[in-house]
Amino acid sequence: MLALTWVYTLSVAVCAALAQPVPAKGPHSVQFMHEQNKKRFYDYSSATIRGVNIGGWFVLEPFITPSLFEVFRTIDNNDEGIPADEYHYCQALGQEVAASRLEQHWSSWFTEKDFANIADSGLNFVRIPIGYWAFKTLESDPYVTGKQEYYLDQAIGWARNNGLKVWVDLHGAAGSQNGFDNSGLRDSYAFLEDSNLALTKEVLQYLLEKYSRDEYLDTVIGVELINEPLGPVLDMDKLKEYYQFGYDYLRNELGRDQIVIIHDAFEPYNYWDDTLVYNQGAWGVVVDHHHYQVFSNKELLRSIDEHVSVACEWGSGTLSEAHWTVCGEWSAALTDCAKWLNGVGYGHRYDGTFHKGDDTSSYIGSCENNEDINSWSDERKADTRKYVEAQLDAFELRGGWVIWTYKTETSLEWDLQRLMFNGLFPQPVTDRQYPNQCGFSN
Repeated sequence: MLALTWVYTLSVAVCAALAQPVPAKGPHSVQFMHEQNKKRFYDYSSATIRGVNIGGWFVLEPFITPSLFEVFRTIDNNDEGIPADEYHYCQALGQEVAASRLEQHWSSWFTEKDFANIADSGLNFVRIPIGYWAFKTLESDPYVTGKQEYYLDQAIGWARNNGLKVWVDLHGAAGSQNGFDNSGLRDSYAFLEDSNLALTKEVLQYLLEKYSRDEYLDTVIGVELINEPLGPVLDMDKLKEYYQFGYDYLRNELGRDQIVIIHDAFEPYNYWDDTLVYNQGAWGVVVDHHHYQVFSNKELLRSIDEHVSVACEWGSGTLSEAHWTVCGEWSAALTDCAKWLNGVGYGHRYDGTFHKGDDTSSYIGSCENNEDINSWSDERKADTRKYVEAQLDAFELRGGWVIWTYKTETSLEWDLQRLMFNGLFPQPVTDRQYPNQCGFSN
């Protein structure tokens, strides 16, 4: 999940009028399946993904499971000494203690009951993030390489048992592809350096080989080559070479037909229209877009009507893209008040406490009692529901959506379970209290 100030504006390009008729999904299907293999694979052209991310499990995020990080606190209400990410978490504890605590976390944070509840709530899909270090590490890495793969495979079995489809998402690259804590290592952008890239490619090959086997194809409907590479600071030619490497390894060396997921790298709509496309011989490639509106003061200051309008543009913007698309991350959040959402030690833009280098914020409102639904006004509840419904309508114009995330320890705005329980997320998912906000023609 992205936590950055300025990159979100890149993904709000509008490529189609909001009221235009929605095109049939069928014409895009040729990009995903060879005709003879259509029956074997999930057809993104004729189905809609309605899913949720399994966040904070195999890649720690302090805002999702703050209790794992709170044990480092030495001064009340002070973040000094608290690890910023999983890399520094393991480094601070040492291998033995870190392995013990992480094993307990992996074995308990999600169970099959969670997957059953996901299916019972009307969803059909889960995206499961995992870091490269679950499979192999650099000599200098403090990460625990343990039983993540065992639990990942168990989770895929739980998904199969409950009729859910899966993306296996390489969420963290060696050296970090974006500098966010959700990559495993904050404030590093060294993914494309030779040694880091070589290791990441080795892990990617392993994931592609394993999860394209016949035994997984009934459930795993895509492997994401890397999560959220930060296009504005990376060498985009080298990133495209990495995407081509993953595709060629799967199609040419392995000779397999699994679907490949590429993240948009926060580039505008249509940026990827000449990369891994059907008229160049590529097929079975899906572009993953991620959308949030809380990581800059400008976004936080928007009215609810403005938030809804931007959400609608997110949907219409995909209609002319050459690939099939899915919104693989989004949320109900209209504030950045969740503890450590922006990273340990950075504060919140909404209440004016945010500071990261030269990037600061100005006060918009209080974050006090943000996680207590009883403190929310009726207007705030209604606005959240409106925003959620607008995003659902927008993302279902194409391949569908995957909300971030299924559960957290404390956050209301980012926790699908809490959102559903409090009536802020539709149940059933097709219910609308605020229909046709985007004005899309059916």
